[in-house]
Amino acid sequence: MTMTSVASAPSAPQLQLRGIRKVYGAVVANDGVDLEVQPGEIHAILGENGAGKSTLMKIIYGVSAPSAGEMRWCGEPVRVTSPGHARSLGIGMVFQHFQLFETLTVVQNVALALPGRPDLQDLAQRIDAVARRYGLPADPARLVHTLSVGERQRVEIIRCLLQNPRLLIMDEPTSVLTPQAVRKLFETLRQLAAEGCSILYISHKLDEVRELCHGATVLRGGRVTGHCIPAEETPASMARMMIGKELVACRREAATAVAEPRLVLDALTQPATHPFGVALERVSLEVRAGEIVGIAGISGNGQQELLQAISGEAPLPRAHDAMVQLDQRPVGRLGSAARRRRGLGFVPEERLGRGAVPVMSLAENALLTAHRQGLVRRGLVRRAAVRAYAQRCIEGFGVKCGGPQAAAQSLSGGNLQKFIVGRELQQRPRVLVAAQPTWGVDVGAAAFIRQSLVALRDAGAAVLVVSEELDELFEVCDRIAVIAKGRLSPAVPTQDTDVETIGLWMSGLWPSAQGGVVARNDPSEALHVA
Repeated sequence: MTMTSVASAPSAPQLQLRGIRKVYGAVVANDGVDLEVQPGEIHAILGENGAGKSTLMKIIYGVSAPSAGEMRWCGEPVRVTSPGHARSLGIGMVFQHFQLFETLTVVQNVALALPGRPDLQDLAQRIDAVARRYGLPADPARLVHTLSVGERQRVEIIRCLLQNPRLLIMDEPTSVLTPQAVRKLFETLRQLAAEGCSILYISHKLDEVRELCHGATVLRGGRVTGHCIPAEETPASMARMMIGKELVACRREAATAVAEPRLVLDALTQPATHPFGVALERVSLEVRAGEIVGIAGISGNGQQELLQAISGEAPLPRAHDAMVQLDQRPVGRLGSAARRRRGLGFVPEERLGRGAVPVMSLAENALLTAHRQGLVRRGLVRRAAVRAYAQRCIEGFGVKCGGPQAAAQSLSGGNLQKFIVGRELQQRPRVLVAAQPTWGVDVGAAAFIRQSLVALRDAGAAVLVVSEELDELFEVCDRIAVIAKGRLSPAVPTQDTDVETIGLWMSGLWPSAQGGVVARNDPSEALHVA
């Protein structure tokens, strides 16, 4: 794709930051950051997890106040006191951690970000129009708690676009979007830039940064350590600028000792639990010891329901007990705790709220799922052992935080993700189910997590990875299946397929066992989800 040229720079940049510093207790999140963004410029902010990117964006958007420094908006000094103030200036932000009320509908959440009291019926029509125009399907009437992570991200983006911003801040906007949706979003961002809107773009997907952004500022340890023009760099050279060393690629040998099935789904069928849910229809799959199986699919096609059925969050009726099996024993009617006792580890896609309790410390969050690792004796919590376990997660997975007593909500999204993955992997589960395991994680940490999944497989575990990152699935998986509208395709060896084929299957079309093509959805549905 051809990158949009930057609009002619006027005398004053759209946004200027001078000497921005932000201190949280003993932690210096930003240390003398300077930044300029011109009208019509798409500018990337690059850095490892915990480098200070999200903190800087929150200062611009008025969520946090700087400890020192100056911000200029269109050449004039300004101190943004709140997100409402930022929106009145024309600054919009798509957060990495979604800012949505789960008990409200999509249209109600959008209304809260708009001035006045918009008519909800008219606003629903505007949401639907924007969703269709930009290829971001969203039902205005759905309650947010029924949405998957990918669907929530669409709502955040739509809400921001409806505000007609002059500066749009996007924090990992494509982390759980499909390749089709990403291309459509890029078209939208280029169009906005051509109309004079400035865009600050945070992403760990360096190929996207190279394709989309005009310039980039690199942060490390809260300081600006470099600038570049992404189109003149390679992903590898930008990764070196971010992490200060060469990026080590994930290494995976073909699985050689695939043994007995550890996780079996036997014609798993479950009706939708709410009007907007997805029914699971005869989902069958085996994940054997010593292999990684991946499930691809467009968000909202049954991944959430499938993960709940496997993890035990949604136990099955007694009559359907054998539809989910661990080590060839039926567990369908068992809850999450009982399945964990049988050797199941689980990394949910929603890290804050489901993967970790925000207000609890890392040590307390470790105890929630790892208490069987010698952390409790005779009903009493061994607090020193809990802290030591959390510290091993922190050190082993390079989590940047204030230590085991740091609250989960105080970590950047990528660092919290590393902690949750580390907490599960350290338990050496017999079966690990990981949803979006590297969502929002920097390139170095993502490579480390993927290598850790491969190491767990090599140690004899069965690993199931549910992800919308096709490149990730092809990098770590031995077999890949696709979920569409609650149905699961055959799982095929990774070396026998490619991204284009899996992308076609994501629309609901895949070969039947007899060699024909099964049309899982009607053509209009296929176009809608793709």
